[in-house]
Amino acid sequence: MGKSQFEKAVICFFKAITLQPEQTQLYVSQAEAYLQLCDFQSAAACYKRAWLLEPGAFSARLAFIYYLQGQCLFDGGLFLEALEAFTKAAELRPDCRAYEVRSLACLTAAGRHADCLKLVNDWMLSDGPTADLYVLRARLHKLLSQTSQCYQDVRSALALNPACREAAALLLQLQEASERARLKAVDRASTGRLPDALCMINVALENCPQDARLYLFRGILYRRLKDFTAAIEDLVTAVELSEEEEEEEKEEVTFQLVLTYNDFAVQCFSRGLYAEATLLLNKAIEEEKSEPALYLNRGDCFFKQGDWCFAMADYQQAEEMMRPDDPAVRLRLAVLHNTLGSLCFQDGCFQEAADMFSLAVQYDPTASQYYENRSKAFRKLQNLDRARRDFICTLILDPTNEELPPLLMHLFPGCSVSDVLSSPAGQAVRDQLMDTIQACSSSSDQQRLSEKLQKMTLTGENTASQSEAPPAAGKELKLCVNQQEMQLIVRSPQQVEEVVGSFLHECPAAHHTGPRQTTHHPPSAPPPASTQCNTTSPP
Repeated sequence: MGKSQFEKAVICFFKAITLQPEQTQLYVSQAEAYLQLCDFQSAAACYKRAWLLEPGAFSARLAFIYYLQGQCLFDGGLFLEALEAFTKAAELRPDCRAYEVRSLACLTAAGRHADCLKLVNDWMLSDGPTADLYVLRARLHKLLSQTSQCYQDVRSALALNPACREAAALLLQLQEASERARLKAVDRASTGRLPDALCMINVALENCPQDARLYLFRGILYRRLKDFTAAIEDLVTAVELSEEEEEEEKEEVTFQLVLTYNDFAVQCFSRGLYAEATLLLNKAIEEEKSEPALYLNRGDCFFKQGDWCFAMADYQQAEEMMRPDDPAVRLRLAVLHNTLGSLCFQDGCFQEAADMFSLAVQYDPTASQYYENRSKAFRKLQNLDRARRDFICTLILDPTNEELPPLLMHLFPGCSVSDVLSSPAGQAVRDQLMDTIQACSSSSDQQRLSEKLQKMTLTGENTASQSEAPPAAGKELKLCVNQQEMQLIVRSPQQVEEVVGSFLHECPAAHHTGPRQTTHHPPSAPPPASTQCNTTSPP
C-alpha cells in the first residue's frame, strides 16, 4: 500500500484474511486497496464484512463508497444503476441530504419526474417547506405539464421569500406563456372559432390561474357556447378575484354575469322551465336592479306560470324604467290585461273585464281582439252603444274575423257590414281609431322598435377592448318572448281562449286574484260616436 502497489496489496490482504478472518482491520485495509483501484463494488463488499464484525462502525465510509460508485455510474450515463448506489448511501446515512439530492438527479436524468416529485414531497413533509423546495417542486410540475401547480408553488416560494430570484424568473415565464395563449384565444374568438379559443384560454389559465381577466374571458366564451353553468362558475370566480381590481373591471365582470344569468333564463324559458328561469332572473336582478329587460323576462316567466300579480308588478316596474312608448313593455301589459279581462269575463265579472280590456286597448290599440273582447263584455253589461263602437273597431282592424257575423246580427240587426262602415258613426269610429293608432306609432320609428325587441342592450356600445373580452362578446340582453310571439297570443279569439284555458287548467286558483289586480292606468274612454243603423236591442 505504501508503494501504491494496490493489486499486490489486495492479494496480500486476502491471504491475511484467510489466516485470521476475525480481524476487522484486514477487511478495512483490503477495502481501501480496492478503493484505490476504483473497484467500488469490491470495496463495499469488504466494508460490509467489517461491519458484520463491528456493526455500525463503518456506515459513513461505506455510504461514501456507494456515493463514489453512484457518481461514476452517473457520469457514464447509467442513471438507474447510479440511483441504486445513491439510494444505498442514503439508507446508510439518512441524515445526509446530499445523497438524496444525487438520487433526485438520477431520477431527473432518467425522466422519472413523478418519482422526483414524490421525493421532494417527502422532503417537505419531513423538513418543512422552504422557498428552495417550492422552486424545485415548481420546476418538476412544469416538467410534468402540471402548470397550475407550478404557478401555486412559485407563488408560495415568493410568499416565503419575496427576493427569491429563481421563483421570480419562473413566474415571469408563466405570465409570458399565459399572455401568448390569451392573444391566440382573442385571435380565434375574433374569427368565430370559439372552441379553439376556449382551448387557448384554458392554457392561459393554467399558467396564471389567479388572473380575473382570464376567467372573465372564458366565462364569456362559455356563455357564447351556451354552456351557462360553466360560464357562471367562471364569472363568479372572476368576481371573487376582482375584489381588489379597479371599479371598471369589477363592473364589467358583474355585467357579464348578469348577461349569463339572463341568457340561461331565456334558454330555460324556451324549454318550459319557467320556475328555473325565474330563479336565474332573481339572481340577475340581485346583481343589476336597473335593467328593465330583466323585469320583462321575469314577468314573462310569471305570466307563463299564471302568477298574474307578480307578472303585473314586473311589467309595471319595467314600464317605469323604460320609455312610455317602448313596444316591449306595452305589448306585454296589453296581453296581460287582456288575459285578466278574459278571466274576469269567465267569472262573470263583466265590468272588471271591460276595464281590463280597456287597459289592453290603451296599451295596444292595433289589436282587434281587445275590441272584440270588450264589445262582448259591454254587451253583457247591456251597454250596447259602447259594444257597437268596439264592434266597428274590430270590423275595421280584422274584417275577416269569423266571430263578426254573429255579433253583427246581435248588435246591428238588419244591417250589412257596408251599412255599418259607411254610416256616420262608422266613419267617426274609423277616424278616431286611425288617429289613435297614428299617435301610438308616430312616437318612434317602427323598424327601430322592432329591432330593439329582438335585442336590447344593457350598456349600448361594446366598450370592452379586444384584450379584455372576445370580439363581439354579445353584450345583449335577450328577451324571453319577442314581438312576433307576443302578437301570436292575441292574433285570434281561438288562440286567446286556448291560452286562458291552459292557464286555468294549470293554475285553477289564479283567477281568484288576477282580476283584482290594480294598475296605475285608468281605463281609456270609448270614442264618442253613435250608430245610425238599427239600434233595436237583440233578443
